[in-house]
Amino acid sequence: MAKIKVNSHFSFARNGILARKLAITKFATSASRKTLCVILKQKKMKLIILIILSILSTSCNSQEKKVNTNKKSDSVKVEIEAQIGEYVTSIYEDSKGNLWFGTNGNGIARYDGEKLKYFTTKDGLPSDRVTAIKEDSNGIFWLNTGEGLTKYDGKNFTNFLVGDDFNSNMIANLLIDSKNVFWVGTWNGVYKFDGKSFRHFAIPFPKVDTKINEDTKNWIMGISEDAKGNIWFLRDGYGVCKYDGNSFTHFLKKDGLNSNNATQIEFDKDGNVWIGTRVAERDDPDPKKRFGKGGVNKIIGNKIISFPEIEGFNDGDVYQIYRDKSANIWIATVKNGGYRYDGEAFKNYKVPISIMGMMEDRKGNLWLGGAGGLYRINQNGEVINVTTKGPWE
Repeated sequence: MAKIKVNSHFSFARNGILARKLAITKFATSASRKTLCVILKQKKMKLIILIILSILSTSCNSQEKKVNTNKKSDSVKVEIEAQIGEYVTSIYEDSKGNLWFGTNGNGIARYDGEKLKYFTTKDGLPSDRVTAIKEDSNGIFWLNTGEGLTKYDGKNFTNFLVGDDFNSNMIANLLIDSKNVFWVGTWNGVYKFDGKSFRHFAIPFPKVDTKINEDTKNWIMGISEDAKGNIWFLRDGYGVCKYDGNSFTHFLKKDGLNSNNATQIEFDKDGNVWIGTRVAERDDPDPKKRFGKGGVNKIIGNKIISFPEIEGFNDGDVYQIYRDKSANIWIATVKNGGYRYDGEAFKNYKVPISIMGMMEDRKGNLWLGGAGGLYRINQNGEVINVTTKGPWE
């Protein structure tokens, strides 16, 4: 693991120029448009991009727009027995016990224990794609919408833009750390957000022995904080990076990771780090041109281990790892459902979707969202499809 010392006083890039809200997505630079075209033309990559975006948290700068939502919304007409959304990309339980479901195309849905309500662009959202939901210590919600980092105070939606280019406004992840610092991961690196504007946070590039995709090398796939206050960054092509406030430590494929394309991170009760990765160059028919097999690794101190004995566990993409209230580690795969690790053994749950979101509610139910709708694993292990009509209990 390479360790690089840096000055504790970071040099931040100048704040991004205020951008016109819709121009960010409609008028990306020609290079950015070319990048997306190349990616989306590849077989299977539409689903991969949607899953990646469900990990990402879209952020934007100090241009704000407020919309009052104290009105009855009829913006979404949902048929009886319809899925919550074709793609349920994120799941969140707020401080009041309400369940929130981000979707790709249907905005965000909230279940308050009695009824399901949708919020969409007609209610003030800048986009009907919501890939993540977080609530801060003041009860304010922050949404990744695909066209900005959106603040919801219960009445108004306020949107923030990061910069004037497409990649800066495609947010990969939002972390509100223990010091109430907002870390925003984008397709153009990491930014810190002070509630009004964004400042770029530079992370060094380690030397890697695998091919780097120039179009995605700045992508930040996730940001998380461990119990000691270290900030961890997941990068596309550059593995995992730990920042302790003074220095950066890199964990790479040459150190034992399945792939340098890191997608997900979680910490177990013993402080060990679980890393999910994706297959690199996944659509290349020549296996020799693939630079990582994807799957799961566990970092114990400075040692990286894998689990080759688990069938179907380390030959595909992993986009969700979650620690439940009983300290079990849940691992969601694209092709093989979900796995629960209780500290001794893995148990597989057959869920018929590519899992994008995962959360345990206060009743002990595990909720899973993905390409195909919403599912719940009850405490007895039963897997249930939850539609707009339930069942909610």
